[in-house]
Amino acid sequence: MNRKIKIIIRIGLFLGTLISLVFVPWPMVTAWIQPLPKTIQEQVDRAGDYGFDGIVVGVQYHGNHFETYTSGYKNRVRKTPADPDALFKIASVGKLYTAVGIAKLVRDGSLSLEKTLGDYLPELIGRIEHAGTITVNMLVTHRSGIPNYTDTSMYWVNPKETADEQLALVLNLPADFKPDERYAYSNTNYLLLGKIMDRVLGYDHFQYIREAILEPLNLTRTFGSITEVDMEDVMSGYYVGYDADLKTVNNGSILATAEDLSKFIRALNDGSVFRDATEQNIYPSIYEYGHTGLIPGYQTIANYHPDIDAVVVQFTNTVDFEGYNWSMSEIMHNPGS
Repeated sequence: MNRKIKIIIRIGLFLGTLISLVFVPWPMVTAWIQPLPKTIQEQVDRAGDYGFDGIVVGVQYHGNHFETYTSGYKNRVRKTPADPDALFKIASVGKLYTAVGIAKLVRDGSLSLEKTLGDYLPELIGRIEHAGTITVNMLVTHRSGIPNYTDTSMYWVNPKETADEQLALVLNLPADFKPDERYAYSNTNYLLLGKIMDRVLGYDHFQYIREAILEPLNLTRTFGSITEVDMEDVMSGYYVGYDADLKTVNNGSILATAEDLSKFIRALNDGSVFRDATEQNIYPSIYEYGHTGLIPGYQTIANYHPDIDAVVVQFTNTVDFEGYNWSMSEIMHNPGS
């Protein structure tokens, strides 16, 4: 090879290395290589270094032993310390409650997984592509092909407060793919499941969730909407570069304390949320046993860890939607992974 060409290649490689070093997310690298914490509280105390205004972690062990760990702020303006009993917007983690409700209604014969969106909401035929062939099962398992309303242009700049407003954003849009052709996560699927439950029940589906799931488990600190709670009980939520507190935004999220959510995740995984074996056997065919949630100001991770027989719930209240804060949240949850 010509010596001049070799020099050019080497210079190019050197410059490429320098550029890559500039764009390396060094805080993430630092978080990864830090020595593993000796205690949960030691890890939680790193939240500020990870870019979070506040954090609440709840750990629920076998035998209903529950511990909480906090650092940072519930409200950063007032310098109010993070509150272990604060209500938190759990975002997509709420899909677990809906899926359990679906399993219960299927068990009762009130709902069929094989019936279609068009069967239950005929007014949507012609408004949602393939409504006549998209089954309830496809909605629950995210195989419908219906576009995700939160992916519509600039959605989070002005989020819609009602299900009808949210649904209107995707009406008459082409499907992303044919029903059951593949998997694609879509919040619209669970919006529609809520509407189907409302239709077959004849009343609001969260009332059913409260009566069939929350009350039997004695979950008194779980609510269907920001409109049902005392705002002072809610942990503030923040978006990087935006000063306002996002806790008053009504984006339809369920709210819960870390303890209530951990009890629900335990009951889901040990089967005590289900009334009988039939109901319990339906559930794994349609959905999962843990979940994450992300909306402006709020990140939730809620999982059962069978190796230690413990549920771990993590709330962090700072979001950037560039992916950085979410990655840091995952590192916080699983240090050293």
